[in-house]
Amino acid sequence: MDGIEEYMLTCVNKKIFGMECLGCGIQRATALLFKGEFIEAFKMYPAIYSLMLLLGVVVFNLFIKFRHAFKLKLALIYLNVAIIVVSYIYKMARFL
Repeated sequence: MDGIEEYMLTCVNKKIFGMECLGCGIQRATALLFKGEFIEAFKMYPAIYSLMLLLGVVVFNLFIKFRHAFKLKLALIYLNVAIIVVSYIYKMARFL
């Protein structure tokens, strides 16, 4: 990652308990995304694109109000939680 990792925050959960948390990998995935390494970003943190979509909808809705915005945001939140939990379980199962 060309030295950018030295500026990233360390995971307190990983430091104390020795296991990754549900958010581990999001900083590295974001850095990979900005570098244009889209597949590697997805492999690092599968929810990166759905989180970006949710962020885009939330920011868009701040400026332009539209029908069913609440339902759309809620559906995207549920989708993100599902992706994060499933990918975390998959990642932890690989290490057992």
